[in-house]
Amino acid sequence: MSAFGKRGGIGSGGRPSFGVAKPMKGGPGVTQSTSSESELGGEQFPPIEHLAQSLDAAADENGSSLSGAMDRLTARQNASGEAASSKSEGFEASVHRIKEQVLPRLLERVDPEAAATLSKDELAEEFRPIISEVLNELKINLNRREQFALEKVLVDELLGLGPLEELLADPAISDIMVNGPDQTYVERKGKLEIAQIQFRDEEHLFQIAQRIVNKVGRRIDQTSPLCDARLQDGSRVNVIIPPLSLRGTAISIRKFSEKPITLDMMKGFGSMSEKMATVLKIAGASRMNVVISGGTGSGKTTMLNALSKMIDPGERVITIEDAAELRLQQPHWLPLETRPPNLEGQGAITIRDLVINALRMRPDRIILGEIRGPECFDLLAAMNTGHDGSMATLHSNSPRECLARMENMVMMSDIKVPKEAISRQIADSVDLIVQVKRLRDGSRRTTNITEVIGMEGDVIVTQELFKFEYLDETPDGKILGEFRSMGLRPYTLEKAKQFGFDQPYLEACL
Repeated sequence: MSAFGKRGGIGSGGRPSFGVAKPMKGGPGVTQSTSSESELGGEQFPPIEHLAQSLDAAADENGSSLSGAMDRLTARQNASGEAASSKSEGFEASVHRIKEQVLPRLLERVDPEAAATLSKDELAEEFRPIISEVLNELKINLNRREQFALEKVLVDELLGLGPLEELLADPAISDIMVNGPDQTYVERKGKLEIAQIQFRDEEHLFQIAQRIVNKVGRRIDQTSPLCDARLQDGSRVNVIIPPLSLRGTAISIRKFSEKPITLDMMKGFGSMSEKMATVLKIAGASRMNVVISGGTGSGKTTMLNALSKMIDPGERVITIEDAAELRLQQPHWLPLETRPPNLEGQGAITIRDLVINALRMRPDRIILGEIRGPECFDLLAAMNTGHDGSMATLHSNSPRECLARMENMVMMSDIKVPKEAISRQIADSVDLIVQVKRLRDGSRRTTNITEVIGMEGDVIVTQELFKFEYLDETPDGKILGEFRSMGLRPYTLEKAKQFGFDQPYLEACL
């Protein structure tokens, strides 16, 4: 016995080296290795120096990618965390400085009530001689370009939304985020960038915020320091003021395209495949109950608008939202909007109140802008009682999470229903869940189309019809992937058959 408890025997004088181990004997169909191969360990064991070289090459490759990733982390950590300012320089800054001098004198010579009755073009015509007169008094000489820019800024200041007007007029901008008077960001093509606009001060910004909310009969003040509103073009606005906002008045505007986006346009953008577009068109036309799930800014409302274009013009559609932003093209469409409480905290009308009331208005379909709470139960009841084709959006990251959130929201209500009964009602009501996502390169994709089949025990059973699979990323950061059909026979085929779409629906899914 050796000191380590091992019995000595053949080869006990030293451990045989890995490179001279004999290959295993093969079966009748296996060629025996030659003596030279046996000495080197046969084909099963490559020579150590070759193995070492391949391991070194792999280590170099992994090391370079690892160092590249670590370099990116270091660069991000070292990046300045100071708040960026959107103070503009150059031509725009000089026009704004002149505007500050001209505006007080202009207001002395203009009747605000009379100015409010004119359109922007008419007001610009009226202002032109007065502005020239004021500039002469101030001994400021402007060229034609500067004078036109000054007129526009002054008209925007008096009738419009001041510096926000130029951002609202830019079709490439989809989101505007004002973080106090000194900083404004915009979203272009899914990426955030700082905007070169400025407000005079906090009071100037607060006046513009009040102008936005007053137009839709809302208010923003110390007693109600946050508010949802909308612009005339349907863009959604959220305003929050101090003391809740520590940097001053904050305005978030979600703009909507002037031209409504259709499913075919979304297919052209690469948001979905042709087969997915066909399935969604049939789902909208066949009165399937659809829930659109996704995160903030992922395109849920855009998808809901696109799906609503497939509704039959003869159907009566009622939409219910906190701040009306859906823009349906159907002739028989009635939009409803909630109402906040008054100064005494009375008179609030919630989404749930409107859903209950809508059931008495003989709707064919009820469309909810967003499910947030107890109204989920009433919408499920509507889907189950002759209002097929109802739709809604919901914040969640996956179809399975969407179902769990719906269960939780029903349980938030004062209706005491067992969890199993809630799950069964969801399974009976919802036909399709459409998951949309904004990827890190700014692109928006339809990542899942999932069917709700029914119950198995106390679990809701689903099957995936389509899925977006991530493949790679280009050097400039664009994400590559493909939309895959799972090749399953759709459970909702019977609904499509009632409207004569069973054959194209089946072909699109398989």
